Amino acid sequence: MLTVLAVDDEPPALAELAFLLDQDDRAGRVLTAGDATEALRVLEREHVDTVFLDIRLSGLSGLDLARVLARFRRPPAVVFVTAYDDHAVTAFDLHAVDYVMKPFRRERLSEAVRRATEAAGEPTPPAEPDDETITVELGGVTRFVRRSDVGYVTAHGDYARLHTRDGSHLVRVPLAALEERWSSAGFVRIHRSHLVALAHVDEVHLDAGRYTVVVGGTVLPVSRRHTRELRDVLLRRAGTTG
Repeated sequence: MLTVLAVDDEPPALAELAFLLDQDDRAGRVLTAGDATEALRVLEREHVDTVFLDIRLSGLSGLDLARVLARFRRPPAVVFVTAYDDHAVTAFDLHAVDYVMKPFRRERLSEAVRRATEAAGEPTPPAEPDDETITVELGGVTRFVRRSDVGYVTAHGDYARLHTRDGSHLVRVPLAALEERWSSAGFVRIHRSHLVALAHVDEVHLDAGRYTVVVGGTVLPVSRRHTRELRDVLLRRAGTTG
């Protein structure tokens, strides 16, 4: 008997989904949430086996929520329910057990419940063990940024700005604290204002004795103070991978 959480920001669709799931004998309890934030609150207080999740939610999207769920110690199985078929590849990259198109059909939801029941007895592929998820706020919306997606970090007083391919995010953490915390994950200080992820460095240039690095098309200066450290780290990295 599964404990199921249905998540949809359209009340009629949520009510229909919850009703149809409740008719399935394999669903012991059916909980509901109107958005990702409410879903996370439910998951904090309830053990949930499977989340039936709409992709296009107000605020945090269903795909983003699924990425967060994948980092739980015991993540629930995820079934996407959506009116759009253009996210199917991404959904299965996130190890979703099924992808159900709207409008719902009882038989199709029953098949999804069957797959979720089978998945409940199988180990879920774990998230990258050394990765970290950073919570950021933007315009009243909570977003989750993976450390592995951060190309470089710039200092802003007592804050730091994380730069990813999708944009930048300000977090209330000093650059020095991130340098210490992320050094083991391949982040190197190259300047008093810059911390870079070696995995995202595309090019290193030497011009008139001064180094610069290119990360995602952005050219960043390397201070003289940090040049030797960067060179040594790059040489060690080359020796390890060569």
